[in-house]
Amino acid sequence: MARVAEMTRKTKETSVRLQLGLDGKGRGSISTGLPFLDHMLEALARHSAFDLSVKASGDLQVDDHHLVEDVGLVLGSALDQALAARKLISRYGWAVVPMDEALVMCAVDLGGRAHLSYQLELSKRIKEFNTELVQEFLEALVRNAKMNLHLRQLAGRNSHHIIEAAFKALAQALGAAAAPSTRYLGVPSTKGVL
Repeated sequence: MARVAEMTRKTKETSVRLQLGLDGKGRGSISTGLPFLDHMLEALARHSAFDLSVKASGDLQVDDHHLVEDVGLVLGSALDQALAARKLISRYGWAVVPMDEALVMCAVDLGGRAHLSYQLELSKRIKEFNTELVQEFLEALVRNAKMNLHLRQLAGRNSHHIIEAAFKALAQALGAAAAPSTRYLGVPSTKGVL
């Protein structure tokens, strides 16, 4: 069965159309109107080996917040849909990724419960991008994907490097957690359900 999802969300503030394939080749086609977000989502696709297509627009003249949060919301919902009953997956994934002086650790549990533990120390902006929106994106992703995500900055001073290491670590951890597993029969839980 194909592990894919296609989602659309349209509000007065944003329009997001997204396609996700968990068993892909790491192809990304991203257009949000926010170049830094596009760059991070392309890294997420490449390093998770997910195929990801995002076409989004929003009221950027007001603020970037609505668009960034809604892209996270739609991506999380698509991930939840593509995982379906979450049978025969590895469930857990983790990675430690360097980016020059930055080092970020990520651990993921696709066990169906939403939680974000976020420990990144960032400057306020990277060019026009408000770095506070990284946490907003991740909170929306986690809530809608029903996943547990721990993100820790172990080293770093350059915010671009820290965020890029975080997205690449998230990608590696997600790719591992969503990977098909032959170790478990059915759902990877002693409860029998996720």
